[in-house]
Amino acid sequence: MRFRHFCPVWLGPRSPALYWLCVSCYSILFLGTASEMTEQIKLIECPRDAWQGLPEQIPTKYKAEYLRELVLAGFKHIDAVSFVSPKHVRQMADSEEVMAKLNASLPAGIELPEIIGIVVNEKGLERALATPGVTTIGYPYSVSAYFRRANTNMTRDESRLLVEKLKKETAAANRGLVIYISMAFGNPYDEPWGPEIVADTLEWLKDIRVRTVSLADTVGTASPQLVGDLYRSVKDHVAGIELGVHLHSRPENAQEKILAAYEAGCRRFDGALTGLGGCPFAGDNLVGNIATESVVAALRKAGADPGIDSARLTRVLEMTNEIRAKYAHAPLMN
Repeated sequence: MRFRHFCPVWLGPRSPALYWLCVSCYSILFLGTASEMTEQIKLIECPRDAWQGLPEQIPTKYKAEYLRELVLAGFKHIDAVSFVSPKHVRQMADSEEVMAKLNASLPAGIELPEIIGIVVNEKGLERALATPGVTTIGYPYSVSAYFRRANTNMTRDESRLLVEKLKKETAAANRGLVIYISMAFGNPYDEPWGPEIVADTLEWLKDIRVRTVSLADTVGTASPQLVGDLYRSVKDHVAGIELGVHLHSRPENAQEKILAAYEAGCRRFDGALTGLGGCPFAGDNLVGNIATESVVAALRKAGADPGIDSARLTRVLEMTNEIRAKYAHAPLMN
C-alpha cells in the first residue's frame, strides 16, 4: 500500500496511511513579557498539523475563526494551511477559502502574521502563490529514500529539483520558504543515516540559498541526547540559515527534548496547542506533536520566553478543546 506523508503527523483513521509535518502539547504557561526574553525565540504554531488527520471535517468558517483567535492571541508565525490533493488530505481541501475568510475577518489595524502553506508539488505551489495571505511556502524534504518514494513518489534528484524550483518561484513572488528535513533524526527502515547525511543536505540547501530549515523527528524516536547532539553536529554547516526543530515525543519526554535543542543553540520551535496530532509510524499512540504549552514551559525553565500573553489565550484554548471533542474524538485538556 502506498502511503502519503507531508510531515511527521498522523492524518487520522479515515486516512490510515496518511501522515504529515506535525507538532504539539498543553497547559497555560505563557507568562511573562517580551522584555523578559534573554534571546529571540521564534515559536511556530501549527494548527494545520493538528487538523489534517482528524476523523471529522472542521467547518471552513470555524477554521478561519480559530486562526483569527491565534492572530489576536499574539502568534506571529502560523503553519495554517496546505495545498495538496483533496483525495489525500480532505481536511485541508478548503485552504483557499479559509484564508479568504481569515483575511476578511481581521480587525482594522491588525496585520496578518507569517502564514505558512505546505506544498508537495508544483501544482500545490501554484495554488499557494495564488492565495492572498500565504507569506511562506513549506516543503517536507525526506532524507530517507524509502519514505520519500512512498509518500511523494520522487527520487532524491526529483525532490531536489522541486526544492530548487520552490526557491526560485518564492523568491520571484517575494514569499518565504521553509524546508523541513524529515527523518532527520533517523529512520525505522534500516537505511543509512548519520549526522553527515543531514549536514550534506544542509550544505546543499545553503548553496541554493534556502534560509529557513527545520529538522523533523518524523517517528519521534530521538532521545533528548540525540536531539542535542545532532543539532550541535550540524549547526556549523548552516551559517546564514535559521535552523529550527520539529519534534515528536511522548508527553513525559517533550520538555527534555526542547531543552536539549535549546541548549544546543536552537531558537526556532514548532508546536501545537494541546498537543493535538499524532505519529502512526512511531508504534506508540502517545508519540506525537509536542504541545506548544510544553515548548513554552521548557523555554521558561531555560530563561527564555516567546512573549505570548496568557491572558489572551483563553478563547483559543476553548476552541482547541472544542475541536478535540467534536472533530478529533480526543480527551479534553485542562
